[in-house]
Amino acid sequence: MPAASQDLGKLLERKGVRATPRRLEVLAELARERDDVTAQELWGRLREHDSRTGLATVYRTLALLSEKGVVDVLSHHGSEQCYRLCTDAHHHHLLCTSCHRVVEVRECDLGEWIADVAKQHGFVPTDHRVEITGLCRDCRASGPPS
Repeated sequence: MPAASQDLGKLLERKGVRATPRRLEVLAELARERDDVTAQELWGRLREHDSRTGLATVYRTLALLSEKGVVDVLSHHGSEQCYRLCTDAHHHHLLCTSCHRVVEVRECDLGEWIADVAKQHGFVPTDHRVEITGLCRDCRASGPPS
């Protein structure tokens, strides 16, 4: 996962996104996240660093970065979307519903099955994403909250 400002600028360039200071700031903060983060949480972290980036700018930036394939959008966090800077390689996600840990899974044997199902229903598949929710090993080991 790229972290240096220069690498993030190159990532945006490869995806056809102009690397403005605000976009780089949002993406750099997102790159510090191990798992995923909501737009509100990301904005809060930016404010802790005395950023003047507004919440609306964070939402617009994340929407653009998602549209251009720079970040992944995950839907496991209640009603709010979460964002994650992932690798470019095709992958799926394991999502812990307790601690919100995110694991990228690169193994994917779904291609043939998807092609068959799509053909049965007259579809032509162009992409697929899988989110598997559950409990990670650490959360299962700690047991139910008291």
